[in-house]
Amino acid sequence: MPVTFHLIRHGETDMVGHALAGRAPGVPLNAHGRRQAGAVAAGLAATRLAAVVSSPRERAVQTAGPLAARQGLTVQVDPGFEELDFGDWTGAAFTSLDGSPDWHAFNVFRSTAPIPGGETALAVQARAVAAVCRWAALHPDADIAIVSHGDVLRAVLAHFLAVPLDLARRFDIAPAHRSVLVLYEADVRVEALNLPPG
Repeated sequence: MPVTFHLIRHGETDMVGHALAGRAPGVPLNAHGRRQAGAVAAGLAATRLAAVVSSPRERAVQTAGPLAARQGLTVQVDPGFEELDFGDWTGAAFTSLDGSPDWHAFNVFRSTAPIPGGETALAVQARAVAAVCRWAALHPDADIAIVSHGDVLRAVLAHFLAVPLDLARRFDIAPAHRSVLVLYEADVRVEALNLPPG
């Protein structure tokens, strides 16, 4: 029986596009992000969800909240969908990283380049894919919403599309946008990529 995953990136924060929020505390949605979260909930109103699952990060839980409330569900937090641990880069402005050889290597060789003091992209992919498979087993023949982060969702999609992780940056995962992944018993389909909220 197919399981349909609605893979949703958290809404906008004041750090999006400017700095690596990573696992830094105190990074909530901004006003626009809160509006995006409402639009995500409205856009999925006609879809009956079996579960709304979120990364532990505040911005992800805040994005998932209106969706869960509209569905009559509670947000279930799963550390498998936690943001990538950016280690020493956490909170760094992108402009401060531009000249870093390590940052360049990470963006070219995503699968193997280490993050100083952080987590590898392959480790992120392994834990996030394992989490997807756990939720698929819990809710066969159902729709499930997952609210997570750009790099985490790219890693999941790259796995199921059999795209090398080094090339995953070639598709965009914008704030509050949704991709649709359907797992069948012996097949997989990505039915939509980076749909805007609403």
